[in-house]
Amino acid sequence: MAKYTDDVKALLELIGGKENIAAVSHCMTRMRFVLADEKKANAKEIEKLKSVKGTFTQAGQYQVIIGNDVSTFYNEFTAYAGIEGVSKEAAKQAAKSNQNPIQKLMSSLGEIFAPIIPALICGGLVLGFRNVIDAIYFFENGTKTLVDISQFWAGVDSFLWLIGEAVFHLLPVGIVWSITKKMGTTQILGIVLGLTLVSSQLLNGFSVASTLADQIPYWDFGFAKVNMIGYQGQVIAAMMAGFVLVYLEKFFRKICPAVVSMIVVPVCSLVPAVFIAHMVVGPIGWTIGNAIADVVYAGLTSNIRFVFAGIFGLLYAPIVMTGLHHMTNAIDSQLIAGPSKSTILWPMIALSNIAQGSSVLAMTVLQKKNERAQQVNVPACISCYLGVTEPALFGVNLKYGFPLVCGMIGSACAAVISVGFGVEALSIGVGGLPGILSIKPEYYLIFLLAMAVAIVIPFVLTFIVGKAKLSAADRLGEDYGEESQVVEEVEGPAVQTAAEPLTELKAGLTGKVIPLDDVPDDVFSQHIMGDGVAIEPENDTVVAPADAKVGVVMADSGHACGLIFANEMELLIHVGVDTVDMNGDGFELLVKEGDQVKQGQPLIRFDKEKIKAAGHPYVTVFIVTEEGQAKNIQYLTGMEAEAGKTPVIKFE
Repeated sequence: MAKYTDDVKALLELIGGKENIAAVSHCMTRMRFVLADEKKANAKEIEKLKSVKGTFTQAGQYQVIIGNDVSTFYNEFTAYAGIEGVSKEAAKQAAKSNQNPIQKLMSSLGEIFAPIIPALICGGLVLGFRNVIDAIYFFENGTKTLVDISQFWAGVDSFLWLIGEAVFHLLPVGIVWSITKKMGTTQILGIVLGLTLVSSQLLNGFSVASTLADQIPYWDFGFAKVNMIGYQGQVIAAMMAGFVLVYLEKFFRKICPAVVSMIVVPVCSLVPAVFIAHMVVGPIGWTIGNAIADVVYAGLTSNIRFVFAGIFGLLYAPIVMTGLHHMTNAIDSQLIAGPSKSTILWPMIALSNIAQGSSVLAMTVLQKKNERAQQVNVPACISCYLGVTEPALFGVNLKYGFPLVCGMIGSACAAVISVGFGVEALSIGVGGLPGILSIKPEYYLIFLLAMAVAIVIPFVLTFIVGKAKLSAADRLGEDYGEESQVVEEVEGPAVQTAAEPLTELKAGLTGKVIPLDDVPDDVFSQHIMGDGVAIEPENDTVVAPADAKVGVVMADSGHACGLIFANEMELLIHVGVDTVDMNGDGFELLVKEGDQVKQGQPLIRFDKEKIKAAGHPYVTVFIVTEEGQAKNIQYLTGMEAEAGKTPVIKFE
């Protein structure tokens, strides 16, 4: 007989009926619905159902928390509703249909830049450090930099440019590779195409502005000449070229016989893509860049330049994301070469850096319990305040949307103050907070005011909007849409009655025992699944806290299992946060459903370094999901525990 008949029938009706379900799947604890119309779901009544512990929406999925028995509930639900469940990937794709065009665009951009973020963060910190040692005149009455007075630091500065150039000048390689990876085409072809955009055979894109037109090299095809210009640091050109390659490869792979596809597809995809990149995509990018430069120069020299300043301050961050901001260097250089020997453009750029960094700072405060987010937020904020914004823009602000807009608003306000009072910089290159060192001394106070505006407005706006918009998952670190299917829970009696009454559970790991409240996962930290403890592991093997029967396992990912003890108490063990993303890489499940295990017997072995490298916290939770016959349960935290020896949960 079905176990959840009444709740299954009620849930189907309350969620809007079969016709409102576009897709359904489940994970270790939750049902995941993609609904045609989420407004039809009656959350208040759903949460009153006996088997439901809560509901929420994340990434286009309406999720209903059931608990350890979710697989049984899921099977009964799909059987009663007459629908088939789907895989987690299919559910994710279906969930995207609930997003508006802007959300879909942001999601796609996020997926393209996500694999590149670690490199951007590293490069941003490197360039920020180089700004400090080679562009700030600290020494000899403000006439020399650290690089000028020290050969050692000059060598370090020169050496670190290897990394800076690789990350930012050669960025098109990473972008095209990431596009081919996302679209499922041949990644090495993407890398080769990216390399052709930044080849040393071409005139470096950053040198075009200072090169006379008749000195730019070109390819002569007889009927036409094509300039040999590189696209260092260009984002738009690289993305357009990447998608050209992807669709060419998909087309030729579809029509080409398998027997010759290894020869035909790469050649017919890559060669035309390279031609199109340099003959169509490239010129489009340069035309857009030159148009931006012309507009900026005209605005700066007009009678309404303070109005233009607001527009420029507002739009500069999006321009940075296209890579076209490098065109402004030519304008800065031209202004500095003029009679005033100064520029009013660079102060606005420095203020935009600060504004975007302040948005990230607010996100850092909002996500202080989200360890995974902090791994990006903190270095991105530092990099931004040192004048390199790409890690912040692509890694944080673009991902969530509203921090980018809040930063743009703060930048616009600060830019109006700067230009309105005629703030001028004597040099370019030093951005962010150190940018004040390039400002003419008589404008220090005004620029400090503009800096304060660029810090306070984005921070306050981002914090206020973030409080309202960020889900508990965003704040605390649980990516609810990434867990995989779980096999059906084994029913039956628990382990045989022990010779002595069970009164305590020992630590499953060696390490510091912390309260569930400190775990960066909303379902766990809010005790929705039950109470328990968490351990920050020092070792790499989870052991059984007492004699038990294995009730449920995550067979595919190997990162979680459930135990049933002699007193009918049930314990959920979950290694790490979001570790299901790793698809089992770094995990070894040492037991299977139905196994009888002894206290101290290994259950799961994991690789902490792989978990850390994947960007996940490896804190492990031990949650009592069913109390059984246990009474007066005590959860012991705040001490160092030894696996299999130190009691962490006591009861009668």
